[in-house]
Amino acid sequence: MTTDEQFMSLAIGEAQRAEEIDEVPVGAVIVRGGEVIARAYNSRERDKNALCHAEIKAINEACELLGGWRLVGCTLYVTLEPCPMCAGAIVNARVERVVYGAPDMKAGAFGTMINLNDYPLFKPEIAGGILKDECAQLLSDFFKKKRNK
Repeated sequence: MTTDEQFMSLAIGEAQRAEEIDEVPVGAVIVRGGEVIARAYNSRERDKNALCHAEIKAINEACELLGGWRLVGCTLYVTLEPCPMCAGAIVNARVERVVYGAPDMKAGAFGTMINLNDYPLFKPEIAGGILKDECAQLLSDFFKKKRNK
């Protein structure tokens, strides 16, 4: 298993935590220097807050830990390609690398629907498709259960 797959597995664990509380199963971890410094999962329904995407929560946690808004030297692992809001936060926080699992065919903002990485100020390195099948299956199973209720 590669390093990217190992950290994506941790993000999958966070996504499973979201699913346990009936949230869309998306999880994220932020790594710096080979160590996880933040982890989060979606909690929009529970927290009644549109900003509670896994990526936003992980960025907030990492900023608090590091004592600043620049996440230089950090890699964000997330199970689903970030949406425009999260991609904007990633760019603004200067996250150097983004690794995502499944592409988001409805709102993916790092190449699938739009590409905020075209923003001229800062361009994080993007790697998509890491453990894609596992990440996509989590989402597929979740929405299948919702439809069958």
